[in-house]
Amino acid sequence: MDPIGPKRRCPSAADCYPRVSPQPRKMDRVLEALLALPDPSVAFELSLEGLLESSLLEAEKDRLVESAIEAASAILEAAKRSARRRASKHNSSSWPLSSDLTIRVFSKLDTQSLCYAAATCSMFNKCATDPMCYVNIDLTAEMPKVNNTVVSTMIQRAGKNLQSLKLGIWPNAASTTELSRPMSYSTRNPMDTSGLSWTQKRPRQGKETSLLTRSCLLALSVDGGAAGNFLRSLHLYNIDKMDNFALCKALSSCPFLLDLEVVGLHVEPKRMLDAVSMNCHTIERLFFESSDTGRDYSLNTPTCTGLVHGCPNLMSLALRGFKLHDHKVSILIKGLRHLKFVDFSTCYSITGTFLRNLGSDMNAHMLEVLILCDCLHLKEVEVSHFLSALLAGDFKLLRYLDISNKDGLSADNDWNYRCYNPCALLISDFMKQRPEVCLLAKFPGGSLVDANLLSDGQTSCGMGLTVMHNVAFDPYWTNISENSYSSDQGSGNGGDSPYPIPFYDADSFYELEFPWEID
Repeated sequence: MDPIGPKRRCPSAADCYPRVSPQPRKMDRVLEALLALPDPSVAFELSLEGLLESSLLEAEKDRLVESAIEAASAILEAAKRSARRRASKHNSSSWPLSSDLTIRVFSKLDTQSLCYAAATCSMFNKCATDPMCYVNIDLTAEMPKVNNTVVSTMIQRAGKNLQSLKLGIWPNAASTTELSRPMSYSTRNPMDTSGLSWTQKRPRQGKETSLLTRSCLLALSVDGGAAGNFLRSLHLYNIDKMDNFALCKALSSCPFLLDLEVVGLHVEPKRMLDAVSMNCHTIERLFFESSDTGRDYSLNTPTCTGLVHGCPNLMSLALRGFKLHDHKVSILIKGLRHLKFVDFSTCYSITGTFLRNLGSDMNAHMLEVLILCDCLHLKEVEVSHFLSALLAGDFKLLRYLDISNKDGLSADNDWNYRCYNPCALLISDFMKQRPEVCLLAKFPGGSLVDANLLSDGQTSCGMGLTVMHNVAFDPYWTNISENSYSSDQGSGNGGDSPYPIPFYDADSFYELEFPWEID
């Protein structure tokens, strides 16, 4: 019986392997021959010149040159990718830590070091993109380097793991002779969390502008505010393009914020504080400095009352550079029951009358830090009354007091008359009877007062008084922060590693501050 159809051929052993086009093998031989040349640069140049001379048309010569450039570029990129793959393979076999441990190590790095680690090889890049590495994002710098895309990418990588975000630019490093100011306070870690002095955090005037715009915080509110809901700390410095609407929208996406620091933003204080009162009910630390110290930024009574009722857990409050009258200060201090740290530096409307009634208020007795530095209208008589109250035993928990003023304290009747040697006897007694308190009282002489108006016999105006009592021993302001900007503690590339393993840098990234992609 004849078969219905043709018989199928029996598979041979050769059919088990895929057919390989002869073209790649030919290319391999060509590339091998090129790489075997003793001096390829000379050989390539001579061959290319010969091809150009044999061509008759100028257009054909141009195509030859362009093709040569494209071929050279393709070979270069292929070589770089191969080097990166080899480095990644080597690192994978040589790196002593598992992926989980590597991610834990990377999560301890500062943000810029993490970016450099991500650019090393594909293995590190994969570990560095894990959300756990972006729990604390710090993109601050002395020069503007970061744009909105970088911020958005990092926030999206962190997702629900984001806890801390710092953005903005610092001014140039301040003189080392400047007195470092305490910037934050809590019962567990009552010290400067950034490692920078107060003068280094002041608003930039006439400096480089930030690359960030008003939409730099938009990623906090996308996807229903997924990232903002888990954010606990937000620090913004000198982002001059930020406006009221953008900042208030970002704050509305951060209902569980515990720490907010805003310096040098051109936003209206009333609107920002109202947004904090309405949205951030769990906040414990608020630091806000005017972008233009001396401007008439008045805080009205409803704003202060709203802050008291909306943020009852505030432990640290710093409002600098505003027009803040004494009765509003009293509302804040007496209304916030957990307040321990208070800083009203450069608030030029404060006279000190609010200090009179603090002794009878139980909330005020909780104060541990009080800073009234450079308050232009602060009166000597009010400071004297307050020091007398301290000597009488009030404010037993107080550990830090700053009444320094570069213009001296104001006289009782006329603030134009300045006192450069105020409360000398009281300060002397205070140093003896309250040694546990760190007192700063720096009064340089002759800032505003015409020397002809003062007589040598006036006791309220002398050569100037400088008292820094117990500054050296006081542990509150010692900078031992793990996030210090002035050190490279987290690089992990020290020479005392127990593993003497060579690592290969797959490519150079000297010009890239924040590289994200790697082949």
